[in-house]
Amino acid sequence: MSRQLVNKICQALPGAEVSDPWGGGHDAWKVGGKMFASIGAKTPGVSVKTDSIETAQMLIDVGVGVKAPYFHRSWINLPWDTPADELEHRIAASYRLVRASLTKKAQAELAAFD
Repeated sequence: MSRQLVNKICQALPGAEVSDPWGGGHDAWKVGGKMFASIGAKTPGVSVKTDSIETAQMLIDVGVGVKAPYFHRSWINLPWDTPADELEHRIAASYRLVRASLTKKAQAELAAFD
């Protein structure tokens, strides 16, 4: 995995936009103004949202990711050596969670996603 691969995956998602809200070289991917993935300036890997603290802890326990620094406990950080298929799955799952939390109007303005 690399920053370029993560950005390519995120960029393909409907309505996804990237910014650097904290400065210093972060890539914060958002849909409808809400973040679903973040690449830190220093911490290796990409942080993504899970559906719960329990899911995040389970993924940490089985070695899929580690605790995402500075994020809520429902987020995990996927290290750079995460396989591409797992990476795509986790980013898409995070995107779906965040997209589903948007208002119906905001969701309706986005292109369809599986």
